[in-house]
This record gives sequence, C-alpha cells and structure tokens, in this order.
Amino acid sequence: MTDQRIADAFCVYDDGDVDTNPSTAPHLADLVAQRYSRRQLMGGMSAMTTAALGGALLTGCAEDDDFQETVSVADGTIVQAQGGRVVTLTSTASSNATSTTWTQLSGPTVALTTSGTSVTFVAPNVTTATDIVLQFTASGPAGSKSARSTVTVSPATLAFAAVAKNRNDVVTVPSDYSVTVLYRTGDPLAAGVAAYANDGTDASFAQRAGDNHDGMSYFGLAATGSTPDASSNTRGVLAMNHEYINQQYLHAVRATTVVDAAGVSRRPEGEALKEIEAHGVSVVEVTRAGNAGAWSYVASSALNRRITPNTPMTISGPAAGSALLRTRYSANGTAARGTINNCANGHMPWGTYLTCEENWAGYYRRDTGDAAVRSALGNARENVSLSRYGISEKTAGTGGNYGWSTVQPSDASSTLFAKWNATASAGAAADGTGDFRYEPFQYGWVVEIDPYDPTSTPRKRTALGRMNHEGCMPGRTVAGVKPAFYMGDDARNEYIYKFVSATAWSAADESATNRLATGDKYLNNGTLYVARFDADGTGRWLPLVFGQNGLTASNATYAFADQADVLINARLAADVLGATPMDRPEWTAVNPVNGEMYCTLTNNSQRRTATSGNNRAVDAANPRAYTDPRTDGGSAGTGNVNGHVVRLRENGDTTEATAFTWDIYAFGAGSDLDPTNINLSSLDATNDFSSPDGLWFGLPTNAGGQASPLLFIQTDDGAYTDVTNCMMLIGMPGRVGDGAARSVTSTLGGSATVSTRIGAMPGAKLKRFLVGPKECEVTGISSTPDGRTIFINIQHPGEEGSPTNLTSNWPQSQATGTGTGRPRSATVVITKNDGGVVGL
Repeated sequence: MTDQRIADAFCVYDDGDVDTNPSTAPHLADLVAQRYSRRQLMGGMSAMTTAALGGALLTGCAEDDDFQETVSVADGTIVQAQGGRVVTLTSTASSNATSTTWTQLSGPTVALTTSGTSVTFVAPNVTTATDIVLQFTASGPAGSKSARSTVTVSPATLAFAAVAKNRNDVVTVPSDYSVTVLYRTGDPLAAGVAAYANDGTDASFAQRAGDNHDGMSYFGLAATGSTPDASSNTRGVLAMNHEYINQQYLHAVRATTVVDAAGVSRRPEGEALKEIEAHGVSVVEVTRAGNAGAWSYVASSALNRRITPNTPMTISGPAAGSALLRTRYSANGTAARGTINNCANGHMPWGTYLTCEENWAGYYRRDTGDAAVRSALGNARENVSLSRYGISEKTAGTGGNYGWSTVQPSDASSTLFAKWNATASAGAAADGTGDFRYEPFQYGWVVEIDPYDPTSTPRKRTALGRMNHEGCMPGRTVAGVKPAFYMGDDARNEYIYKFVSATAWSAADESATNRLATGDKYLNNGTLYVARFDADGTGRWLPLVFGQNGLTASNATYAFADQADVLINARLAADVLGATPMDRPEWTAVNPVNGEMYCTLTNNSQRRTATSGNNRAVDAANPRAYTDPRTDGGSAGTGNVNGHVVRLRENGDTTEATAFTWDIYAFGAGSDLDPTNINLSSLDATNDFSSPDGLWFGLPTNAGGQASPLLFIQTDDGAYTDVTNCMMLIGMPGRVGDGAARSVTSTLGGSATVSTRIGAMPGAKLKRFLVGPKECEVTGISSTPDGRTIFINIQHPGEEGSPTNLTSNWPQSQATGTGTGRPRSATVVITKNDGGVVGL
C-alpha cells in the first residue's frame, strides 16, 4: 500500500556461486589403484564420470587399459553441494557406445536434464546432509557398463552478499544476479496498439499495461497452446494489480479541469477515462527463450487482458442481492462494475488469481447533506457504516480522488462517471436503485479472476468480508481439512482476518477445469474470523457470525440486519467482538513447510503509550512507540515508525483452529537505533529495514520453499528514505516460539512498559537482496515453479517529481544509471547467473 497526497481538490490520493568441495573426494591415484570387475564388450567401451559445478571439474576414474578392449568403472565419486545449487555431472564413453543414460538411484527425487553425456539438476533443500545417488550407463553392441556418483546435499544458506543501502536510480542486486525489465506502464497488450510514447499523449489504457504495478502471480502454460501447466518454467501468464496512478505522468503537463456554461468545474472526459483505465489488473503472457534465455512478454497474445474499474463483474456469496448492494447499474444487487485500488493478491490452489481492493473509499464523492437525506429515509445506520469506512461528507463537487464524478460524458446515457458519486439523491428511489448511494458497498472485496480464460467474468467473493483488503493468502491445503485464507485490513488500528471454507479440501480440485466454479465451492460459504492477540502469547479467532456475540439487530453501535450486513460491515462487526487493533496489517504469507502465517505491520503513526483520541496504546503485539530521527533535516517520525512482522501458529497446526500462538519475527529499525527498546531484532547494516509491506514465501516446488523456506520482505517506506531507497530482503525464519519474552519501554506521550514475544534474532538468516530506484516502492513478487526466475514489481519510481522536474528516469536508467524519460512502474525479472534458485 502506498501513501500519496496530491494537493489538488480533484486529485487527492491517500492512502550464485556454485559450491564445490573436492576435499572429500578420493585422490585420483587412489581411484586408479582400485580394481573392479572387468567385462568384455564387442569393440569395447569406457565410461568416466566427472562432476562439474560451475567451472570446476571433479574427476572420477578410468583405468589405463586399452579402451577398445575393456571397460573399468569406479564407484564412489562424491560431490558436495547446497540446496538450491545447480549440479552438473559429466561422463564420457568410448566412441562405439550406442547410447548413454542417467538415472537416479536414491535420495530426494530431482528433475534431471540431460545433454549428451551430461546431466544437470538443482539440488533440493534439506534439513540435514542428504545423499543423492545417480548412475551413468553406457551401452554397446555387447552390453553395458555403469558408474555411480553421489551428490551430498547440505542445508541451503543465503549464499549472496548483502546489497548495500543506496539511493541510486537502478534496481541493485548482488553481483552474481541479473535484472531485466519485462513489462512497463503503457506497454501495448494487443495488436495494433501503438508503442507507448511516454509523453502524456497516450490513450487506450484498456489495451495497455496499467500504472503502479503491485501484487502479482505467475500461472504456467503448456509449451504450445493456452493449456494450463502449473509446472511450466518457460511460458505462462502474469496476473498483476495496478494499484493507483501517478497522475502527473499520464498527462502532457498535468491533470486539468474545464468550467462548463453553468460555471461548474469538471474533469475532461478523455483524461478521466485514461486515469480510470490505468487502474485495475493486467493478465499478460510471458515466455522465456529456452531454459536459460531472456524473458519477454507477448504483446499480441490472445490471453492478454485488462480488467479495469469499468469491467462487468458478478457479486457472489452471502451478500449477493443484499439491499445495501443495489444501484442504478444493478437493481437486484448481484452485478458490479470493476475493481479499483488493487494492492496485494492471492494465488489459489485451483489456478485462479485473487485481487484485493484496498484504498477504494477515497475515490467516492459524498456531498454535504447526504447524511441528512439518509436519516430522513430511515437509513441513519448507513451513516455509521460510511463513516467507519472513511467516506465522509465534503463540499459539493470536491470529493473523490481525481474528480471523476464531475465528468459530463459525451454519451448522456453513460454512468461510468456518475458511479463515483455516492450522494443519495433526495428525489431518487428510496431503495437506492435510482442513483449510486450504495456503490461504495460494492467495493472493498476480494475479486477472483480466471487468468486462463479472458472471456470469463470476475467474481466478488463477499464471504471474505469487506474492508481495505491488502491481500488474501491461502494456508496449506490438506485433504479432508477445511482450507483457510488469511487477510489484512490495511489501515491504522485495523485487524487481521481469516476465512475458513465450509468445504473440506479435495486434492483433485488442483486440476479443476472450471476454475471459477471451484472458487464458488471454497469461497462462497464458510466462516470469517478476526484475530485477538492476547498478552500471554496466545490468541483467538473470533467468528463474525450474525446472531452471535453482539452481532444482532439490537446492537447499540450498529444494528446488523443479517449475515450479509455483517460481512458488508466487517469492520464494525470486528469492533464489537473486541479484535486487536494492529499497526496497519499489510500482506500475509504462509510458510509452506509448517503452515505458520506471517503478516507485515508496516507502521502506525498513531501508536502511543496511552489511548487518546485516534491514538492507540502500545500492547504486546504492537509494543513500540518512539521517535525516529532523520539524517536529512526532515521531521522525525513518531509512533511505530518502522513497523514489524508478526507471525502465528495455529493450534494443532490446522487451518480449522480457532486459537493460535504468536510472536514477532522481526522489528524494522535502523541499525543505529536503541537496541533495548527500538532495534529489538538486533538488525545491522546488512539487514536493517523500515516499513515492511510485500511478503511472500518461496514455492514448495523448489529449494526456496523447502526445509527452511525463503521469506521475501519488500518495503514501502518513507521513514528511512533519507538513508536508502526501498528494498527487498530475503530471510530464512525459524518457528513461532524460537525466541523469548522481552519487556519494551516506550516514552512517546508518557511511559509504558509492555511484555512482548520476539522470535530468534535473524542475524545472517536475513539479508538485503535488492534496493530499488529512486522514490519507488518494491512490491509484488512471484516466481516460476523451479524458483530460478523471480518476478518483482517496482511501483511509482520518481513519484515526487513532475514532467518538468523528473526525480527518476527508471526504468530507462536501469542500463546505465541515467536517462531522460519519464519514470514508469515496471515488472523486472531476476535470475541467478549460474541458473540456480534465486536467494540460495
């Protein structure tokens, strides 16, 4: 999530090296001295195995006999490797060998790639040293002969040099990695769409990459055709969010207004349409030239698609048809138009993409007097709801990001712009079907998209509740167990949620052909819970169920009508239940090995030692309130300025649990800050960070998600930017409870000491892997199944500049560090130069 404020009444937005160790292999003289059984072959052949990791060779054995008469093979070649490293074994056979093969005899199964007499595989990750035994066989007219090699794999480490903090205008990664730019704001997505001029004159954003790339997932495709193939590492589609816009760069000079004959200031239709269409989601096909070539996107693919705030959608789940969802566009409350301010995401086990609506409330206009109209109609409780979600009354004509509701459309029947005015019209139908007073209730949902079917209609999944959804991450799926989906509500002092499906998981659904119907099965019915974190390190999941625990029509704060009302007003329901207000819950991620859930709490300027007004007192799960100094003369930040990452373990390690234990994995802080009460994770120059935001675990299909999975942490920071641009770190976390309880004293607004639970100090198991260009946010991450390609999004580089004062030229600057063009958000591809798993 990004905080940005543009001071215009119409334009306000808020918000590897290869490891070889030959010392354990037998000396060549010892190998030569070994004598093994001989066997005559017609014409004879020989086999010699060598192991190559990087450029070094480990020689096996071959005797000095006449190769045309006899064959001598020695067992026992031992190669050392770490999880995630590329291993290449090379053997030789005499010229009269008619065929050669490599087979795996023992150890964790690996995918073998053969080329002539060589075989290559990526070592899996392991918890202890583990042997993988391979056999090379050479066959000829009279028989065959084999030789074995043993690869001893040790647990993976973060085998890269930490990237230094910097304020350069490039994406910086370790020296043994490469970065290429793949997909930029404005790039064409259909044949016949002109190349992006990047001078503010471009239009047709419904067929171009949107702005401010954010959450993202990769979905594999078969080598030919559009058939899904979850195992594909060379062809797929990327589904990605376009959270909001850098308005100043979309237009030639700046956004404009026009004054009509009645003296009313209005936004021009063309400008507003461009801004609207630059929001939403992209689905774009990407391919790789072979297993190690360059990645590119396919501009004319039939799978390419833009989903914008104008795209028709279906409302599904318990709230579908609710009276609070009726509009002039959908009189029965079952249809919607579009999705907006899409931040984080979710990749469903059945092959669909979840996009999550975050800061949608600010786009709506609500004129002064609206509350009185609603009250006069007997709907005063709607004012409570609108206020709780941040949709307040403003002077007529000035409300709503970018002023879209002021557009006078050329087609008088069009409601594309009127939908952004949530003011209740006094003369319109009282049920809301004559205006768009209930349009804000159609936003704030999780939206499911089938990335393989460009003709499908996205579905808003109301069972997952309405809020500032940051993302929606599924927990581990276990046959016969109801799956869970974890979500954060990204605003100060909001909550962490979990949805548990009413349907137990069936592994057969991983290959479902009707993917949205499968989403109906798991996402339309179940229980939404909100988290309460207790001071003793335990917690409870509190059910948001109508008729229980005060969620009734007699509730004094808000009279809930039914379960649909509870879900539409999930924040109000969570308030009633006594959930724990958190420091802006952002992305969630689930450890694929042990099922523990992590959530970034990016920061909270309202955290204090005591509750007063909008400020909240420190507590066990949010224990810091302090002043954060700056080195550039700027104003010091206050509150929980640098954020932290909380994690929880479900009781019984099951997604169905209603209780959990928790601790704090890492606290963001500058390495020079007070280690007693601020830098509680003992961060140093290699891993200090601020404002954690994006969060993602490596996939279990490769070493990055096995044994000790990699945790990728991305930052969206304003507090530490006097020292460094935003960044991405990679960690190898332990488990909940691997640290200890600790007392923390805060002195901001008084003095308060709380006891919290801190995980083991990250130390060398957390390193800075990437630093982004100027004024960017590093956000959005996915990978190919083999973990050898990582996709990262760089959002809003140069956001503080303007067309006449460019503060970044990225991605043009990526090649040389300098440039002249306007900055653009973009997706980058990161690979390891030796082809190994990124991060290991």
